[in-house]
Amino acid sequence: MPEGKAAFKQKEWDRLLVQEEYSQLLASFTEPRHRPRLLAASSDHSGDWLHVLPIAACGLHLDNEAMRVAVGLRLGCVLRESHTCRCGATVDTLGTHAYSCKRSSSRIIRHNYINDIIRRALTQAGVPSMKEPHGLVRDDGKRPDGLTLLPWNSGRSAT
Repeated sequence: MPEGKAAFKQKEWDRLLVQEEYSQLLASFTEPRHRPRLLAASSDHSGDWLHVLPIAACGLHLDNEAMRVAVGLRLGCVLRESHTCRCGATVDTLGTHAYSCKRSSSRIIRHNYINDIIRRALTQAGVPSMKEPHGLVRDDGKRPDGLTLLPWNSGRSAT
């Protein structure tokens, strides 16, 4: 039971019930994909995107289909019919196969979108940068996605 000043706050009384319900819900999931989804959805700030104003000029606008998929993934809803992917794997009704499929076009789109966000953030900070620079190869043979044009620390680039 809440004590002191907390005893006069509805939130404190509700918190006890919510924690008990959450523990029971988490224990009731036996499929391995639902437990991580619930843990992710209950982590701090995981729902902040639901409170963002949809300003398209700032890149904060989701179209109806993107919103449907985002909410469906968060709630674990059926998003599509089960079918065979062109990579040969079976796609389940939750639609999570696209995150790991090597032949998924959305994987490349997400990758490029993250690169755009990083480049815009560097530009806003006044750091000149370039996406997909030519002629740069790391020691392990991989090519970097972006590069700050000015050295950041000890002659090395920030990204």
